[in-house]
Amino acid sequence: MMKTFNELKASAKIQIKGKIGILFAMFFIMIVIMIGVSSASSFVPVLGSIANYLVNAAFALGGAWVFLRIAKGEEVSVGNIFYGFEDLWAAIKAQFFMGLFILLWYLLLIIPGIIKTYAYSMTFYILAENKGMPVLEAITLSKKMMDGHKMDLFRLFLSFIGWFILVLITFGIAGIWVYPYFYATITNFYLSVKEDYMSKLA
Repeated sequence: MMKTFNELKASAKIQIKGKIGILFAMFFIMIVIMIGVSSASSFVPVLGSIANYLVNAAFALGGAWVFLRIAKGEEVSVGNIFYGFEDLWAAIKAQFFMGLFILLWYLLLIIPGIIKTYAYSMTFYILAENKGMPVLEAITLSKKMMDGHKMDLFRLFLSFIGWFILVLITFGIAGIWVYPYFYATITNFYLSVKEDYMSKLA
């Protein structure tokens, strides 16, 4: 049975307690690297764009891995944010195929594209938990797991609008706590969706 939003958020607050410093350092490193790569792309457009794509894919997988460890009560270190680079090829393929499939759906109509964006949204979490799983299999599994839960995730995103406004009016300072809180909540959502999916298979 799916947990309520309040339960997901309450768990997230507990999980990130005492880890804000480490998570801030991770986010800071990611931002610095991505800004550096983006800046380089203005000097060498093609290579810079490729590097930006690779870095984004690696951090997407690494971020999923880090927050999964936190959600499971395991220890993390700043260096863990680079986990995605250890399985870079999987991260690249995941980002490529997800982007391709979503684009094709968007070419049909906007709404189907949005729906598929939510359907594939658990892919990086699945790959982070199942190293070596074929990327297309992970995308398919995400689609199955999110069946009946896409609107739930959309509503969960909407519930954070107030927090993101707070980040804006504090010139990003509130983001030191808000972003870890947000990603920990989404990670708990993934674990709850996975549990619900597995219970239906039993």
